[in-house]
Amino acid sequence: MIKLTITTGTEKDFFQRGKGLARRLDNGERVPAANIITFEDPEDILELVTAARVDLFRAVKDEPGSIAEIARRLHRDRSAVKRDVDILAAAGLIQVETKPFRGHGRMKFVKVLAEKFQLTAQVG
Repeated sequence: MIKLTITTGTEKDFFQRGKGLARRLDNGERVPAANIITFEDPEDILELVTAARVDLFRAVKDEPGSIAEIARRLHRDRSAVKRDVDILAAAGLIQVETKPFRGHGRMKFVKVLAEKFQLTAQVG
């Protein structure tokens, strides 16, 4: 699985990282696969990574499944889990696939995209 880092940084940091990667590629160096989500404000990280969403991420990592199954395991309302799933999927932490469901049409199957994620924030 790909390493995922959630961090704080500026637009300048973003472009410096891109230039560094481009230089390494131009020099024929290998660049390890990585996903980085950068927020300018540490408070935005706290909006994404709530306690309930961390529990959801861990539950999906332990046992991928449908939104309804995950909601039952977490003893949470299905609509609240769906809302958190949508937020984590938009951030790139989990993935939602539509799969056939035995005799009932289709279901949304949720799985993690990264085995774990690392949080880094600088407050200044």
